[in-house]
Amino acid sequence: MRSRRAGMWWGTAIEAPDPAALARFYSELLDWPIGHEEPGTAIVAAAPEGPYFVFQQADGFHPPTWPPVEGEQRPMLHLDFQVGDLDEAVAEAVALGAVPAEHQPRENVRVLFDPAGHPFCLCCDD
Repeated sequence: MRSRRAGMWWGTAIEAPDPAALARFYSELLDWPIGHEEPGTAIVAAAPEGPYFVFQQADGFHPPTWPPVEGEQRPMLHLDFQVGDLDEAVAEAVALGAVPAEHQPRENVRVLFDPAGHPFCLCCDD
């Protein structure tokens, strides 16, 4: 975007039933600080100008179904994180509250669900 200037922030908004709890999960998982928190909103950011994740209160939140099922809420997007050791990264994420998906699409990818039920992937590329 041509109107963007140095120092302007950017990121992704994610709906959650408990934004503060989900921010704590991703803060620990990514080692990003919680930069802002107020009722219904919490933000974790790699740096002041981003990237960031803002977690926003979503009353009546229904987590997506993965793999997709006809007639159910599909994932609209998911986050991918490259890791150096897949087993170690999965163990760390699970210790923080993630749950591995039953269906795993590839040998070098692990699909997990965050504490709110959003799918995310840990990817180990050689």
